[in-house]
Amino acid sequence: MNFLISALVWLAVLGVLGALLWWLYRKPPHVSLTREVPPNGFQGTRLPLMVRLDLHSRLPIRYLLEDPTPRAVVVDAPVRLSGELLGHSEQEVRTHLTLNSRGVYEWPGATLHWADPLGLFWRSVSVPVSQRLDVFPSPHGLRLPDLLRPLLSEGGLSRRLGLDDPISLRSVREYVPGDPPGRIHWRSSARTGTLSVREPERTAASSVTVYLDVSSGGEVFTESAVRLAASLVQEALALELPVSVATNAGVTPTGRHAEALHSALLRLAQLQPDPAPPVIPPTRSGGNLIILSASPAPALIAGAMRARATASRVAIVAMPEGFYLEPGEKPRRQWVAAPDSVKNLERQAGVLAGAGILVFVLRGNQSVLRLGG
Repeated sequence: MNFLISALVWLAVLGVLGALLWWLYRKPPHVSLTREVPPNGFQGTRLPLMVRLDLHSRLPIRYLLEDPTPRAVVVDAPVRLSGELLGHSEQEVRTHLTLNSRGVYEWPGATLHWADPLGLFWRSVSVPVSQRLDVFPSPHGLRLPDLLRPLLSEGGLSRRLGLDDPISLRSVREYVPGDPPGRIHWRSSARTGTLSVREPERTAASSVTVYLDVSSGGEVFTESAVRLAASLVQEALALELPVSVATNAGVTPTGRHAEALHSALLRLAQLQPDPAPPVIPPTRSGGNLIILSASPAPALIAGAMRARATASRVAIVAMPEGFYLEPGEKPRRQWVAAPDSVKNLERQAGVLAGAGILVFVLRGNQSVLRLGG
């Protein structure tokens, strides 16, 4: 009987002690967490990260703080701070992040776990330090042939750089197979008896807009198109050309300043495959429009014709999956023949060229086949 009474007394004491610990540690300690990390970066790069924890408690506690990174953002070492505390403590963790995939990631707050010194009652609370991390697509080194480089030319002009200015006439020369029929100079041809064509002066580009058609091609094409678009944007800015990126959602602000570059890269970072039909939004008048597509559909070609009414030059760049490799990409299965969509585009390339719409097909390791002469 005495043993039973002693046991009950001890159980009561332990119960009171447990209830007291539960009541005393029901409120979280005062916690403050700050992160120092660049707000954006390019895919595949590393960013420095510094996490500072400021913790204050009037009671002795055991604590554990966890601050996981967003998906596709890999930290060298997990941010975990733990220990025992009475009073005030400041801790810092310095590490690096690796940005694996493009996108816009919301980095939510951390989680603080705390308990009494015996570790009997653990509780958790969220620490509000939410911030956003923008991961831009990583551009690759462009090896632009002379067929594409005129679309990004500015400044010094030559017979190979710059765009044709249909208003200014440089000379009249003898017809060469492949010349657009619209350039034939009928008066000179009738006078000399030899078929002649007009050779206009060349003018530099005033701006460049890159439109991405993601209605077909899937994720592989989207990633390649985004990287190529980022490369074209960087190349145009290096030439001090105003640039913008266009999708079905609209056109980013055109300019050669940091804000325009940030808007263009942010649009590319957020772009995902969309089965909606391509709709080319109105672009800057007098500029050059470059359209990237895996399978140029009739609706896209019709949109390019409408855009040509205000654009100085329109170029359709086909990037068929299984037919195109990025520069430096390890070989994967390649199709021997071009897809049917590209063959259909080839049949129309001559007519499109006469209307001022150039057609290119990227294949292999970014070699370029120009259709329609």
